[in-house]
Amino acid sequence: MRRREFIARAGYGVGAAWLTAKGFETAAKALPALPRKFSASDTVSLGSTGIQTSRLAMGTGTVGGGHHSHQTALGIEGLSSLLLNGYDQGLLFFDAADSYGSHPHVAEALKHVPRDKVTVLTKTWARDPATARADLDRFRKELGTDHLDICLMHCLTEADWTDRYKGVMDVLSEAKEKGIIRAHGCSCHSIEALRAAAKSPWVEVDLARINPIGAYMDAQPDTVLAVLKEMKAAGKAVVGMKILGAGDMRTRQDEALNHALSIGVLDAFTIGAESKAEQQDLIRRIAAA
Repeated sequence: MRRREFIARAGYGVGAAWLTAKGFETAAKALPALPRKFSASDTVSLGSTGIQTSRLAMGTGTVGGGHHSHQTALGIEGLSSLLLNGYDQGLLFFDAADSYGSHPHVAEALKHVPRDKVTVLTKTWARDPATARADLDRFRKELGTDHLDICLMHCLTEADWTDRYKGVMDVLSEAKEKGIIRAHGCSCHSIEALRAAAKSPWVEVDLARINPIGAYMDAQPDTVLAVLKEMKAAGKAVVGMKILGAGDMRTRQDEALNHALSIGVLDAFTIGAESKAEQQDLIRRIAAA
């Protein structure tokens, strides 16, 4: 704990807060009040999976691709300490992916927390059964864990993906039966793929792009929201991403968070902070929404 406290104190000096305290208060007052108070550390249930975790997931893939992201650029010690800082404040949801290269960073954080207290989500680009099996073995070794809480098929775009990639779906279903994963699902990057996910009984968790301005989304917000409501009604877990529009709402965080908290379909949402100052600011803003 002493090591983490030292790193945390040092981290607060890294990076500027997103808004000044006065600006933060003014922005919060300008938004309509939510029906109840929320916290980043609220315990939420992810659909019908039986998984309970924190409302805010700690993203590790800002501008993620090619086994790199803004978070992995912090280094293993830097990102793991950021995850541990969040854990100390009740953030129990680690959002990783093979394509972000964040498994070693999450693995380091997992060495310092009880494994059963955190939810580890990761994603595979596998499009054939053999690759999916190999990924599950490799991911667990890289993460230093005997099981994955959630494994998603990453970045689906095809309208017929539930038929085209049924072999991968079967591998993940088998892995769930064996206790290798607790839940499976997908992240979608087209409205056609999202609609297919809503109709598929196999999808237990969907990672969906949602924000009030339609930035980097599968379609306009109202169109996406209608599909997410269908998912929610079917008992699927809906986890929001691109809440800040991949940075397009960086100066409108309160509006974006208010939207995520008010639409009534997100069980949780993931945001990738790049410093402890940003992480603290997110936690504060959600509490003040």
